[in-house]
Amino acid sequence: MVARKRQASQLTGKCYTPAMTLKSAAFFALIGMTLLTVMLAVGFIRDVSALSAGAIAAVTLLKSLIQLLASLSVAVFLFVFYKAQP
Repeated sequence: MVARKRQASQLTGKCYTPAMTLKSAAFFALIGMTLLTVMLAVGFIRDVSALSAGAIAAVTLLKSLIQLLASLSVAVFLFVFYKAQP
């Protein structure tokens, strides 16, 4: 069975799953990370409005800000990685 996989990869010259290239995987990851970033941005805006109304503590806003910045940095990394793929 291992020999068959090796022969198939040698014939195509690509990886085991030729439909999922590195560029398409990076694109799907970018789409998912963009959706997550949008959700975290909405949560951050909600937390800002709740802080201004006095409903939550400032630590909760700080936590939301850290999550949003982490999500944005990963989204930017995935975008640059996607653009770097041939």
